Amino acid sequence: MIITRQKPFQEILKNVEGKKKIFLIGCALCATTCKTGGIDQLESFKCALVEEGKDVVGLAVPDPTCNLLEIKRLYREKKNEINFSDVIISLSCGGGAQAISEIITDIEIVSGNDTLFQGEITKIAPKESRFDQKCSLCGECILTSTGAVCPVTRCPKGLLNGPCGGVKNGKCETDNELDCVWLKIYDRLKKFDRVNEMKEIKLPKDHSKNKFPQSLIF
Repeated sequence: MIITRQKPFQEILKNVEGKKKIFLIGCALCATTCKTGGIDQLESFKCALVEEGKDVVGLAVPDPTCNLLEIKRLYREKKNEINFSDVIISLSCGGGAQAISEIITDIEIVSGNDTLFQGEITKIAPKESRFDQKCSLCGECILTSTGAVCPVTRCPKGLLNGPCGGVKNGKCETDNELDCVWLKIYDRLKKFDRVNEMKEIKLPKDHSKNKFPQSLIF
């Protein structure tokens, strides 16, 4: 899941300065789960904009916003409202905002969210949710050899061979509240009688497998 955080309202307001008519677009998947772009957030955002003298001419929550086909459908269904607007505020991830801009080319797009990382849902609750980054989308997965625990992301140093000499009482030297992920990898491999595999030196990652931008056709 793509984790997002809504930008400060005053920052967004500044980015639509001089714009009167606004169309809001959220996302039914990731942004809804992160509470940054679901229907409830769009309704609240609409009220805040109206209080600032803005005219919200419409809103939509595609499923998902990063799907170009969904944006095409949205534009067909709400073309009149969208074309009537001066600006579109995207309360989705960066991929969603770019999908909107590819289909709706004649109206300025303002991003209302910061895209943080691809994350795992740890806790969902009305007052507080938690998302943890455990994958960096590096393009060369080594999880099989590390007990399905990713050191590239979960080790602050990104070590492919560990643990380092800085681990103390099971904690990382960069953060004394953070468990050393290489000890977790050790425990996982020990459970399956694979500890000896830790002696095999892993070569540096091939970063060309994570070059930008990428396209993939199945």
